[in-house]
Amino acid sequence: MIKKVILLLCVFSISSIHAQNAKELLDEVSKKVKDYNNIVINFKYALNNPTENVSQETRGEVTLQGNKYLLSLMGTEQMYDGKKLHVIIPEDEEINVSTQDEEDTSSITPSKMLTFYEDGYSYKMDIVQNVNGRKVQYVKLMPIDSKSDLKEILLGIDKETKHIYKMIQKQNNGTNVTITVNSFKTNQPISKTLFLFDESKYENYYINRLD
Repeated sequence: MIKKVILLLCVFSISSIHAQNAKELLDEVSKKVKDYNNIVINFKYALNNPTENVSQETRGEVTLQGNKYLLSLMGTEQMYDGKKLHVIIPEDEEINVSTQDEEDTSSITPSKMLTFYEDGYSYKMDIVQNVNGRKVQYVKLMPIDSKSDLKEILLGIDKETKHIYKMIQKQNNGTNVTITVNSFKTNQPISKTLFLFDESKYENYYINRLD
């Protein structure tokens, strides 16, 4: 009985150390991200669900500044000025306008892409991989909300730069979404109007206001 108690205490201690190390690493990533004036990321987006025989891969780019962002992905553009989100769909000549709940921890928006893990998750250290000479430390995050559609998230962090290299979202329905960073640029010269929607540029578009 005593041996079992000691074993449990050892397991608990090791788990606590791993969680602490994971938190320290995530805190470093968060601090570094918040120190930048802006971030421009070029990435690969892959969606896979073997059960549904769904597999697609594309590239995208996102510019982040505070809670504002401009995302180009799958032929659409998402522009968020901190209050309103404009989803521009050139193929349909349509624009959907809505608001975003900044307090919603269940959704990972582009503006939260590098800091979403600060609330709503437990976490622990996972494997380390060597990627083209770089050491990438993975942290496994599990949603605290038992009703979440997410099963777990793996964050791959470059141990030297403390930048996120890869994010793998595993959903309960078998869908995996993988975002791999191809380039990570900071403090770029960007226009002051980059995140501001200019309706005059879309005269022939149907604007669908959802709120």
